[in-house]
Amino acid sequence: MSKSERKKGGREKRRRRLPSAVGAAIALLIGGGLVFLGFGIMRSGPQAARHPEPRPDATKQVTVDPARYAGYPRVRMVYAMAAEIKPTLDGLYCYCRCSEHAGHRSLLTCFESDHSAGCDVCLGQAALSYWMKNRGASLDEIRRENDRKFGSGSARG
Repeated sequence: MSKSERKKGGREKRRRRLPSAVGAAIALLIGGGLVFLGFGIMRSGPQAARHPEPRPDATKQVTVDPARYAGYPRVRMVYAMAAEIKPTLDGLYCYCRCSEHAGHRSLLTCFESDHSAGCDVCLGQAALSYWMKNRGASLDEIRRENDRKFGSGSARG
């Protein structure tokens, strides 16, 4: 076999590999797109329907003592707020999606542990809900505003 024949054979092999590499790259892009699309579908949809009904004994649920967060003023303040509006928080879906990844029942559940201390979504929802509740808003109004600010149609959701 001459040198030129060997080169030609080598080029043919490279050409055969190139389509399979391009095919693999295309398959990865399509697969990645489908995964991305799947997450988008999971995140969309009516969030308001997911709000739980507050339990009759919600006021008996124990939230973490705000003093635990003495070095974190915002966290301490929102944990104190949460302790005052337990039935309201028990009737709200938490948009950090902890019901899906941590088994939480409602936004109130987030304040029964340290979970909310590190979660801006939980803290934001609770502060908004406290503010609205203290201005006379109903649970339905609070739910709608949480849906608007934190749900799938918001910049966060």
